Amino acid sequence: QVQLVESGGGLVQAGDSLRLSCAASGRTFSRYSAGWFRQAPGKEREFVAAIRWSGGSTYYADSVKGRFTISRDNAKNTVYLQMNSLKPEDTAAYSCAAALTDWGLHNPGAYGYWGQGTQVTVSS
Repeated sequence: QVQLVESGGGLVQAGDSLRLSCAASGRTFSRYSAGWFRQAPGKEREFVAAIRWSGGSTYYADSVKGRFTISRDNAKNTVYLQMNSLKPEDTAAYSCAAALTDWGLHNPGAYGYWGQGTQVTVSS
């Protein structure tokens, strides 16, 4: 069992930066791949970024590539999402998730554990 708690969301202006954190407790988090997803009102959940537990390879949605960076600190059992050059269309509830697999990390179905989410609102 893994418990995930996100933090770092807030209200910012377009062009600003935010760093989201996802703190994990429970089993050895270093053995889990991690991902960030977001969901805006009236829209489906969308993949944002993921990082493999083995090797640390990272993956990004095209919409955030070059602006967002996912990283992890296994010593702190924490995954981060650094978001730069934020746009109003980035406004959503952001959730982190943990998976025991290295594959299909863009798919929400790959993840067995989810946090409760943190709201990011970007004003124009």
